[in-house]
Amino acid sequence: MNYSKLKELWEKEEKKAFEGWEFSYIENRWESEELPWDYKEILSEFLNPGYKLLDMGTGGGEFLLSLKHPYNNTSVTEMWEPNVELCKKRLKPLGIEVKQVFNDSELPFKDESFDMIINRQASFDIKEVKRILKPNGIFITQQVGGKNNEVLSKVLIKNFKPLFSGNTLENNLKKFKENSFEILYAKEFFPHLRFKDIGALVYFAKIIEWEFPSFSVDSCFEELCKLYEGIKVNGYVESIEHRFVIVCRKQK
Repeated sequence: MNYSKLKELWEKEEKKAFEGWEFSYIENRWESEELPWDYKEILSEFLNPGYKLLDMGTGGGEFLLSLKHPYNNTSVTEMWEPNVELCKKRLKPLGIEVKQVFNDSELPFKDESFDMIINRQASFDIKEVKRILKPNGIFITQQVGGKNNEVLSKVLIKNFKPLFSGNTLENNLKKFKENSFEILYAKEFFPHLRFKDIGALVYFAKIIEWEFPSFSVDSCFEELCKLYEGIKVNGYVESIEHRFVIVCRKQK
């Protein structure tokens, strides 16, 4: 296939719509190394059906629903407008409380509202988390670290500078301890991420705009072609992700 045809194909991938927070469209076209922990399993160790639960940054609510927590004890927050509308259609009819947030420092909940707050890869303000947690309440977060996909970002984006370089396990643990949280579990890992075709990478990079700022097939075409040649030799394009998980308890 010549490069003009490839460009046309990749530009179609670039324009694909994205909904919720799941990447089923590129399933089987990429693979990520498994984490040495299971986030859902960790949640199940602490979650009680009687708990008032908040899922921060729920996306489209796909993962939350898989927990099968009683709907009347469940609340969610979401910032991104398309996901907010999706949650109103998908979650609200079930009895789940849906709140749109605009600022991590001003959450629309009363003090000590929740027994447990979960957060998978969404931003948060530690002081607000502490405020809305009940005494001895549990906060569990799995985060994308500041070095996530940095290697690949530097290949595609000229003069790339990470936005969240200080987002590491060490720095976060320090903040939690300063805010009187007891650390129950913490771990950090750097898994491999492999794209089996450039179209899948294009789809991904267009969505994750904070890691690939101003990305487009047109502006990054030369770099994409070089990666394409690499796939013909190696069978994939590799990146390195950055993940960490923290389980902590609000001390009285």
